[in-house]
Amino acid sequence: MRFTSIVVAGAVAAALAGTAFAGGDPSGTWMSESGKTRVRIAACGGDGYCGTILAVMGAAATDVNNPDAAKRSRALVGSLLINRMRPDGDGFKGELYDYTSGKTYTGKMTANGDKLDLAGCILAGLICRSETWSRSN
Repeated sequence: MRFTSIVVAGAVAAALAGTAFAGGDPSGTWMSESGKTRVRIAACGGDGYCGTILAVMGAAATDVNNPDAAKRSRALVGSLLINRMRPDGDGFKGELYDYTSGKTYTGKMTANGDKLDLAGCILAGLICRSETWSRSN
């Protein structure tokens, strides 16, 4: 299981002024643990959150590892990395896409101040790999 810039990994941080619910509001711009991927997280689909890639450093400009051959030529910038994250306990649960492997994982995220913990999991959450992202300007 390979998690680079995305995670692909576990929990959301820093509630914005006036926003409060379990896990905090993950809205904003985040830098991956490796510093190679910058992602904008915003509300999407009702009570969920999605994360769109804003920048990728040191990687192919296109989604060359996507299992769908028709998507391999699409730009990584503008692609969803975090999808359908909905409130779950103290954080959120949804999907995380790892563009370095072309795999989508069940994901968890939790916000805590200026840190965002992400975890990508397989086998119904028995095996997870996590990263901590930092809030970015």
